[in-house]
Amino acid sequence: MSQAPQSLRASAQALAGALPPLLADAERLAANVAMGAHGRRRAGSGESFWQYRHAMPGDSLASIDWRRSAQGDALFIREREWEASQTVGFWVDPSRAMSYHSPKMPPKSERAKVLALACASLLSRAGERVSLLDTLAARPGFGQSKLHQMALALSKLDTDVDYGALPAPQGARGGHRVFFSDFMGDETTIFPALHAHAEAGNDGALVHVLDPSEESFPYDGRIIFESMGGAIDFETRRAKALREAYRERLDIRSDKLKSWAHRAGWHYLRHNTFTPPQSALLWLFNVLGVSK
Repeated sequence: MSQAPQSLRASAQALAGALPPLLADAERLAANVAMGAHGRRRAGSGESFWQYRHAMPGDSLASIDWRRSAQGDALFIREREWEASQTVGFWVDPSRAMSYHSPKMPPKSERAKVLALACASLLSRAGERVSLLDTLAARPGFGQSKLHQMALALSKLDTDVDYGALPAPQGARGGHRVFFSDFMGDETTIFPALHAHAEAGNDGALVHVLDPSEESFPYDGRIIFESMGGAIDFETRRAKALREAYRERLDIRSDKLKSWAHRAGWHYLRHNTFTPPQSALLWLFNVLGVSK
């Protein structure tokens, strides 16, 4: 039995009310980024002309461009640009550590969610299929309804664990993956999963989201450091003395992620929430190969 119009309207209003300003923020960010030409520059069955090449044994007569070939003695094939859609799966670390932020700075989770949704918005407009891994929006799709589904899933993203564990590979081989995290957890929750994605034929990008205080470590005197979930705490009376050792360990983790990405053919960005999000979004489009 179908719902009455009043009931449908109430359901729609409830859904819209559940969506935070996240989608509007993401759309504004996406609107500020010029997409440029969207092409993957590979031969295929599309309609956009790409290049000429010399005819080879096995090419059909129908594929020969006779007008171009008439200009000389060689036969030429008119190749067209590949236009099959890509599938890009996003993952935003749902752990409590991502809710950390300095005064007047956005939480790391908020920045990651906005970037993921803005990137998905631009990809969807270009005809690419997008998804949000490990959520009810994990099935690839495109269009405004898909973005609303992802926004709703992101608004409900939450766990009771201190540090996030990357998801296992899922879906078809050869997709693109974009992981947003502070990568502060144990290495055993990070690198084995990354290896599994690479072995599954996926490529993609790691966006290492950090708060300014996590990079500068501006602490001094007696401090009690506690994880966002309270599972870990550490007290020191000389916080400043830990600064160099902490920064070194953070840089080591950053270097390991960057080195892994380089070896696996992925890309790595260390993004500070003090930095405007536009720069990270532009970087993502360049490395995903969806803009000039």
